[in-house]
Amino acid sequence: MSIGAVARRVRAYGGQFLLLAVLTAVVTLLISGVPRAVNRLAEQGLREQLAAAPPAQRDLTYSTEPLTAANNGTSLVEAQQRELATLQSRMPPIVGDLIDQRWYVADGEPGRLTGPDLAAQNLLVDLVPRAMPGVEEAGTLLDGRWPQGGAAGQPVQMALADDVARKLNLRVGSRLRLASLRRLAGGPPTAITVVGVFQPRDHAAGIWDTLPQTLRVTEPRGDGEPFDAVGVVHPAALDRQAAAGWPTQFSWRYRLGVDGVDARRLDQLIDGIGEMSRTAPEGRNLVQGVDVPLRAFAAALASARTILAIVGVGVLATLAGLVVLAATLAVRRRRHEFVLLRARGGAAGAGVRRSLAESLLVVLPAAAIGWLLGGLVPGPSGDTLPVAVAATVLLTSALPVAALAVGTGATGRRDLIRLRPSARRVLVEVCLLLLAGLAVVLLRRRGLTLGELDPLLLSLPVLLAVAAAVVALRAYPWPLRLASRLAARTRGSVAFLGTARAGRSVAATPLVVVVLAIATAAFCAVVAAGVETSRDRAATRSVPADALIQGDRLAADTGAQLEELPGVSAAAAVAYQPGQRLLTDASGTDAQLGVATVLLVDGPALQRLARQSGTDVSVPEALLTPRGSGGPVPALVSPALAADLAHEGLDGSAFIGIQSLRYEFRVAEAVADFPLLGPETNRFVILPWQALPERSNAPAPTGFLVAGDDLDTETLRRVGDEGQSRFQNSGTVTGGERPLGVEVLTWEQARRQVGGGGVNGLLVFAFVAGAAGGTVLGLLAIAFTVLAGARARGQVLSRLRTLGLSRRQWRGLLLVELAPLVGVAVLTGAVVGALLPLLLTPLLGLSAFTSGIPVRVAFEPGLVAAVVVLGAVALGFAIAVEALNNRRLRLGEVLRLGEET
Repeated sequence: MSIGAVARRVRAYGGQFLLLAVLTAVVTLLISGVPRAVNRLAEQGLREQLAAAPPAQRDLTYSTEPLTAANNGTSLVEAQQRELATLQSRMPPIVGDLIDQRWYVADGEPGRLTGPDLAAQNLLVDLVPRAMPGVEEAGTLLDGRWPQGGAAGQPVQMALADDVARKLNLRVGSRLRLASLRRLAGGPPTAITVVGVFQPRDHAAGIWDTLPQTLRVTEPRGDGEPFDAVGVVHPAALDRQAAAGWPTQFSWRYRLGVDGVDARRLDQLIDGIGEMSRTAPEGRNLVQGVDVPLRAFAAALASARTILAIVGVGVLATLAGLVVLAATLAVRRRRHEFVLLRARGGAAGAGVRRSLAESLLVVLPAAAIGWLLGGLVPGPSGDTLPVAVAATVLLTSALPVAALAVGTGATGRRDLIRLRPSARRVLVEVCLLLLAGLAVVLLRRRGLTLGELDPLLLSLPVLLAVAAAVVALRAYPWPLRLASRLAARTRGSVAFLGTARAGRSVAATPLVVVVLAIATAAFCAVVAAGVETSRDRAATRSVPADALIQGDRLAADTGAQLEELPGVSAAAAVAYQPGQRLLTDASGTDAQLGVATVLLVDGPALQRLARQSGTDVSVPEALLTPRGSGGPVPALVSPALAADLAHEGLDGSAFIGIQSLRYEFRVAEAVADFPLLGPETNRFVILPWQALPERSNAPAPTGFLVAGDDLDTETLRRVGDEGQSRFQNSGTVTGGERPLGVEVLTWEQARRQVGGGGVNGLLVFAFVAGAAGGTVLGLLAIAFTVLAGARARGQVLSRLRTLGLSRRQWRGLLLVELAPLVGVAVLTGAVVGALLPLLLTPLLGLSAFTSGIPVRVAFEPGLVAAVVVLGAVALGFAIAVEALNNRRLRLGEVLRLGEET
C-alpha cells in the first residue's frame, strides 16, 4: 500500500479526516498544556499566599537555652555564629535550597536599666543587650559610632535605634547601669555608655524581625510594669558578660524564599520541615510556623486538583466520544467502498489495514502538533508524556476499529427501534445501571483521598452520565409515540411526521456524548455557584453587617456617634470575651466544664441592622427576649457545651462571667454556629444583651456592627479609637493592658479575604474551563447527532418536497423532529450535572475554599434559566447544521436507487 494512494484517499475525504485531526490535536493539546497551566496557577497562588502573610511566618528559628562560658580567651559568640552555616547544611535539601536569608543573634540576659536620663522621666526599663552581625550594613548612624569591643573593665558600648532612644530619653553619651533580674541582690551591675544612635535603611528588612524587636520599645503590659527595649552591643562585650556569669541565648533564623517554591514538591517540603522538627540537634530548639500555611494550601490544592480531575475526565471522555462519532460517521460514509473492496476479493482485514494507514497519516502528525502547542503554554511541565502516547494509540485505533465493526451486507431502515430490544442489550444496560449505583454507594461509604487520582471517583461521573443517557433513550420514545398518535388525528402532516420520526430516531452514542458534555458543564456551574454562596455566608459570619469595628473596650456612646456619621444608618454593640469558665452559682463555684467564649448581642438591634444592611442573618427567638422576663437569661449554646451542661444538670441554670460580671443563664437552644464566631470556636455561650438584668456597671462593648452605604473606613476607625480612649480615660478601669487601635473590617473586605489568593485562580480556571469546554463540546456532539441522521432526513425531505411540502413546513418538521432529541439530551445532562455535586460535595473538601464553612449545594433558579437558554441555543445550532447540510444535497442524489434508507 503506497503512501501516495493513502494520501489521495485522505485528500478525497478531507473534511472527515480534518475533523479527526482537529479532535486529536485538541486531546494532546489538553494533555500537554493543561498540567502546565495548573502548575503555573498553583505556584502563583502559593507564592501569593506566602507573600501576603507576614514575612516572619516563613522563618525557621533555632535557639538555645541561656548559656555561660569560661574566661579562657575564646569567643563564645563567634563560635556560635559559625553554626549559622552548619545548621543550614544539615537541613533537608528541599528546605535548605529555599533559604533566601539568614541571621544570627546573641542576646544577653535581660536586666533592669537605670541612669540619670531615665530617672529624669521616671522610666522603668528592662533591656536586652544584643549582638547581631550585619547591623552595620542594615542601619544608618544618625549620631555617634557603632559599638566596639573595648577593654576589660571599661563600660559596655551600646547603640540604640532612634525610636528607642527618643522614647527612653537617651542620647549619645548617656551613662547607664544594667543589673541582672535573676542574679542575687547586691551583684555588681554592668556599666553601659550609649555611643551611637541609628535608624534602619529598610524598616521591612528581615534582620529587624527578631523578638524582642530592636527598633522599638515594647509598651508596659500594665501599670507598674517596665518598658522592654533592646540595645546593640559588640560581640566581645557579650563574651565578657558570659564569662562573668551572665547567661547568653543564641538564635539562628532562616527565612524561606517565595520565588523558589515549587507547588509540585509541596508535600516533600512539608515533610522536610516536619523532619527538621523531629530531628533538631541536641541543645537546639526549633520554632517555625511556615508549615501551617503550607498545610492549608496543600489541603486546598488537593481539593482543587480533585475537582480538576473530575472536570478533566469529563472533557476527555466527551472528546473520546466525539472521536468515536467522527470515526463512525466517516466509515459509514465509506461503507460502500469497503463492501466493494470485499466484493473484488479483498481480505476481511483489508478495510482495517486501509483505515489504519490513513489514521497513521492523519492522527500522528495531529497528535505531535497538539503536543507541541501544549508545550507553549507557560508553566512547569507535568509528567504527561506516557498519557499522551497512550491517548495517541487509542485515537489512531478509532478509525480501524470502526471499519472493523461496519457491516458488509445490505441493511434495512436504520430509523426503526424495536419495542423489545435484544436480551444482550438489556443485560448490558441493566449491568451499567447497577454499576453506576454501586459506584455511588462505594464512594460514599469509602470516601477518598484528596489530590490522588482515584479511579472510582474519576469513573463515577462518566458512569452516571452514561446510565442517565440509557434511561433517557429508553424513556423518551414512549411519550413521543403517544404524541404522534394524537397528532395523527389533527389536520396537517408536520406534527405527525415530526413526532413519528423523533420517536424512531436512533441516536444512542451521540446522545450519551451530549449528556456527558452537558453534565460536565452543569457540574462546574453548580459547584461554582455553591462555593460562591458559601463564601458569601463565610463573609457574613465574619461581618454580619456592612462593617465591623473591633477593639478592646469602647465607650457605650460610641454607637450614637457612629450613627451620626454620613452614610451610617444603624450601629449595634457587641461584646466578645473568650476563655470564660462555667460556674454553678453566683459565688463563683467552678462547674469543672472547661472554658467557653461569651458573646453579648442585642438581638432586636442585630435583627434590624441585618435587615438594613441586607445580610442573610437569622436571629433566633431566644435572642429577642425583652428585659424583665425573670429567671435565668435564655442563651444560645454550642451543641458540645449544651451536652455537657445537660449531663451535669446545669442546662436550666448556670453562670458565666464576662468582664468580671457574672450572669445566670439557661440553655434555650443549641446552635452549631453564629455570626462573629469562627469555625474553630466550638464552645460558646451567646447572651441577649437587652435581656441582661440591670446593674450599676454594665459590660462595655468590644465592638460595633455598622450598617450603611459608602462607609469611610478611616472615619469609622477614628471614631472607634476615640471611643476606646474615652473608655480608658473614664475611670471605669484603673489598670489593664494599653489598647491598640481598633480594627475595621467591611463585608466586602471579608468577602475578598475569603475568595482571594491561594488556589482561587486554579479553582476559577477549573470551573470556567469545564463549563465552557462542556458547553462547546456539547454543541459539537449535537452537530454529530444531526449529521448522523442527515442523509435519512434528506431522503424524507426530498420525497416530501416532491409531494408538495413547502419550505416553511419543512422547517417546522425539522423543528418538531430535533426538539425532543436535543431537549432530552440537554435536560438529562443538566440533571446529571446538578446531582453530581450532591453526591460528591461532602467528599471534595470544598470547605478549604470557604474559610472552613461547609459548602452546601442547593437548587439554583439560575440553572433552570441556563438550561432553557442552552437548549434553545442547541436547538438553533442543530437546525442551522441541518439546513447547511441539506444545501449540499441534491434531490437526485438522495433518491438514487439502492441508496441506504
